[in-house]
Amino acid sequence: MNLILVMTSLAIVLTMALALISFWLPPMSPDHEKVSPYECGFDPIGSARLPFSLKFFLVAILFLLFDLEIALLLPLPWSNQLTTPVLTFLLASLVLALLTLGLVYEWVQGGLEWAE
Repeated sequence: MNLILVMTSLAIVLTMALALISFWLPPMSPDHEKVSPYECGFDPIGSARLPFSLKFFLVAILFLLFDLEIALLLPLPWSNQLTTPVLTFLLASLVLALLTLGLVYEWVQGGLEWAE
């Protein structure tokens, strides 16, 4: 119990010390170049509030969907220890089939085409 208290207090002290050092260590000298908007080395042209195309959001949502699907299917090899591994395999196959059908539907509808 005493060791846990010592380790916890050491972690808190170390965290606070590193946070304070990182706050006071860098030189703070803002000049015109540092506070100006940066756009890949070019002078800013036009408004920065232009709307994004919905294609970017679609690709981001598709990425998140398939990333989540991979995370859900990662423990599948350990399902053979369950009482019904065949049912688990069939349900995982159903999820994969539904995702594949959704991807094919988006592809056929032209939702993944960048150029119009």
